[in-house]
Parts: sequence; structure tokens; C-alpha cells
Amino acid sequence: MRTLLIAPNWIGDAVMSQPLAAALHAQRPDSPIDAVAAPHVAAVVNAMPEIDTVLSMPLTRRSLQLRDRWRLAAILRERGYSRCYVLPNNFKSALAPWLAGIPERIGHRGEARHGLINRMHRGGKSKDQLMVQFYGQLAWEPGAPLPEKMPDPVLKTDPAIQAEVAAGLLAPVANGFVAFCPGAEYGPAKRWPTRHFAALARLIHDRWPHLGIVCLGGPGDRSLGTEIRALSALPVLNLAGETTLDQAMAILSLAGGVVSNDSGLMHVTAALRRPLVAVFGSSDPRHTPPLAPDAAVQWLHLECSPCFARTCPLGHTNCLNDIHPAMILDALASRINTDAIQPPISP
Repeated sequence: MRTLLIAPNWIGDAVMSQPLAAALHAQRPDSPIDAVAAPHVAAVVNAMPEIDTVLSMPLTRRSLQLRDRWRLAAILRERGYSRCYVLPNNFKSALAPWLAGIPERIGHRGEARHGLINRMHRGGKSKDQLMVQFYGQLAWEPGAPLPEKMPDPVLKTDPAIQAEVAAGLLAPVANGFVAFCPGAEYGPAKRWPTRHFAALARLIHDRWPHLGIVCLGGPGDRSLGTEIRALSALPVLNLAGETTLDQAMAILSLAGGVVSNDSGLMHVTAALRRPLVAVFGSSDPRHTPPLAPDAAVQWLHLECSPCFARTCPLGHTNCLNDIHPAMILDALASRINTDAIQPPISP
């Protein structure tokens, strides 16, 4: 009896689905759990301890891709799943499990999915509900009460990839490093200014001269890392756009501390249990916080925030500009472990 998850399409949401996988594994420890994931989130799903096999499929949110979904359905039918949890709320994500004839198909009401989903939970996520609760409730019958607290997400990185990045990409910062994640795909209203990241880099260098700074992110974030390096006048190691996601996760798992905007890498860092300071601007940490015991949030909660806008409607972005680098340094200093910046790697 195999179980299937159709994973979310965003990195942060994929991280938030791990407690659901943990709950399903606890309910049926002898039932293997597989997952279908888009290539850009497959590394996150593969890092979930409960997932047995990840089927990485190049399916997009914007296109029906009916022929590809028929092919996926044939694969699913051959593997013989007894139940499937469809986490994205769109019609397309529920199509292949239905075409495959998986007997039990569980999900939220979503977009025109009556018939495709046959164990239907209520619709959209409420504003006071964490995403881990939204996904986690699928492990129980519709309307059943959730546990008082869902566990925080946990991810595990591959030791072989850790060793690879430690010996290669991280060789210039072999004495330890702090990672910066300066990007946020949603827009500028979620990005702490590069001049603040640069000033923070100088403060870190003054306090811990042996520590390097590593910038991580996607190809679109490379210019942010370049700006931080130029403004700081320090040898910042800009790896944004230079790593795969599983390499970026391995690098984060080795960081002595991480400073990140509200982004997918913020959620990854929290799930890897690394010391983290998360900077929030237009979004709301009460609803999408980094879920980890050692994560700190810097959020001013101005009268105009959260606005959830991509760019500041008032034109000043004070919610981010007024979070000063010294504030981040203080939060980081209370969490960073300078005696064990880079954990030992087993050969």
C-alpha cells in the first residue's frame, strides 16, 4: 500500500508540507510515501526523511500539458498507489491521480476539483492558519480537530553533497561563514536593501574577522550579491545562481548563521535548524514565520504593514529601510555559534 503526495510548486510551501508527510508516516509506518514534485522543488521534497521516492516531473502551473499528465498517470498506475494527497489547489495537479485511478484522492476544495478529489477538505486557507496546519489537516478526516501544535518542518541534507560543497564551493570560506539570502521572488517590498546587507557584512567582519560571507539565491539574485560585495568592499563569496538547490541547501546546513528575507530559502534554513535571522517587510511573520526554535524575526509592524504588495504603495519601503544592520547583528550574535561555525563532515 503506497501513498503519494503531489508536492506544492513553491519552495517555502514545499517545506511547509513536511509535517504532513511526518504525520502520514506516523499513522502508517509500513506504507512507503512517494512524491511528485516539479524540478525546482524536488530537492526540498527529497530532503524530507519520510519520502521514499521523488518523481520529478516538468509540469508547470500555467499549462495543462495534457499529454505529459497522461504519461504521469501511466507511471502512477504502474506503481499502484492506494491514496494520493494533492497539495496544490489547482485543477491540473489533481488530474493525473484521477486519470491513474488512485482509489483515494485527498485535497482541499480548490479549483473545480469535484470528482477529481474524493476526500474533500474545506477550501482556502484562513488568515490565522499556518501553512503547516493547512497542509497537515489533510492527514485527518475532513473537519477532524488538529493536534494542539503541528511539529515544525525538518529537512535532512545529503552528507555527500555537504562534503562536496565544503571541499569545493566553500573552500574560500573554510574558516566558517555567515550566509546571506538577499532575494525574494515576490518583489522589492520583501527585499532588505543591499546597502543594509553590505553594512551588516562589515559589522560581521569587524566582530568576527575570521568569518566569510556567502550570498545564495537564484540566477535573478546574482546582481544582489554583486552589489553587496561592491558596497561592502569585502571578498563576499557570491554563489547566487551558481548552485543547484540541493547544493544551496547543503551550504545553508553548514552556515554558522543565516540572514534571509522572507523567501523559500528562509523556510529551508529553519527546517535545517541553522541559526537564522529573518527580515520581514510587506509580509506577515504571524502567518508565514520561519518555524524553528532558533529562528529570530525582525519585523517593524508599521501602521502600513503588512500590505502584501510587491512594491511599496507609499513609495518609501520604511518597513525594510528602518530595520538597521545593527539590529540584525544583535539578533545574529545571540544565536551564532562561533566555536562551531562549520560542523565536521564525515568522509
